Amino acid sequence: MRVLLSTYGSRGDVEPLVGLAVRLRELGAEVRVCAPPDEDFAQLLAGAGVELVPVGRSARALMTGAPPSPANLPQRAAELIAGQFEVVTAAAEGCDVLVATGAMPAAAGARSVAEKLGIRSVSVTFQQLTLPSPHHPPLAYPGRPFPPEVTDNRVLWDLDARSIDALFGEALNTNRASAGLPPVDNVRDYVIGDRPWLATDPVLDPWLETPGLDVVQTGAWILPDERPLPAELVAFLEAGEPPVYVGFGSMPMRASQDAAQVAVEAVRAQGRRVVVSRGWAGLGLIDDRDDCFGVGEANHQALFGRVAAVVHHGGAGTTTTAAGAGAPQVVVPQGVDQPYWAGRVAALGTGAAHDGPVPTFESLSAALRTALAPETGARARAVAGTIRTDGATVAAKLLLDAIG
Repeated sequence: MRVLLSTYGSRGDVEPLVGLAVRLRELGAEVRVCAPPDEDFAQLLAGAGVELVPVGRSARALMTGAPPSPANLPQRAAELIAGQFEVVTAAAEGCDVLVATGAMPAAAGARSVAEKLGIRSVSVTFQQLTLPSPHHPPLAYPGRPFPPEVTDNRVLWDLDARSIDALFGEALNTNRASAGLPPVDNVRDYVIGDRPWLATDPVLDPWLETPGLDVVQTGAWILPDERPLPAELVAFLEAGEPPVYVGFGSMPMRASQDAAQVAVEAVRAQGRRVVVSRGWAGLGLIDDRDDCFGVGEANHQALFGRVAAVVHHGGAGTTTTAAGAGAPQVVVPQGVDQPYWAGRVAALGTGAAHDGPVPTFESLSAALRTALAPETGARARAVAGTIRTDGATVAAKLLLDAIG
């Protein structure tokens, strides 16, 4: 069996595929991954012994550069789609199945390639907000807000389909025509299909049954991390009470130094030490006091089990890792699906949802008081026992059974 996993996005779009790839190889499949050419993605895949087929431009460069505008979003989408047709077509030759995820235009291109080659494809999402449902509204694209007077989720999903067609339809169908494929009249529904996979934990992200959509929820695809923590970090952890972790992953946070200043001061005001993760925001230490430690790439599965709380951006992967470690959370959402994960953390009682993307000393201090309360810690530990760890195994078996 040969499997191609295709994505375009941040680390949260790549790391789950590594978890799935490892499980697929254990079951005897040959696996390769199409993903952006960023060095940290290449290292992540190389560490797991998985082949990377680079596609498109650096995801980090795109995310930390000028934000997309209504004018350039279709152009970016056209570039992504063309790259998928060029690279994924070659990578998918001889494969039995293609798994498509990541940015909508990239997934549309990847599924079109599978259609062209006559191989099975599966659409996967790592959060349910891209799946049409009357139980929640869709996410709005930059520069295309929904009318504030429209509150019916069904109407909003119709508007979402039209918006996606306007942004991506022409580029997709131009490439499909060049490949000898018929046009697609509903890009979103083409990408999702009638049986999409939802690779999230059912406790953190409960899916409500929706007519016309047969969603397969596998559990989150977690790659077990066996890396030891750096010796200097271990020494810091052992030198006092558990610190608070602060990091915003792949989010650029343009006011990064201000964010670091606010975060460190707010944590210190709670009488806690701090671990600051650089991430794509480039967070740094604000002084040379010994109650603060800076880290780069580190094993979050090991680290989060040794901290008093995790302050983060609310990516699906970080939220799930913190939940599995039993760490209370403060989610400072920067955009996209992150407000949803912040709300889930608050609803479960395992932490606090910060109101908005820019923390102040006062607002972050209030959120930290909630997260560091004894009852929040107890609830976080209780929920940790319910988080599934077999999602990647479940998905790998489903995938191989389907093509077996």
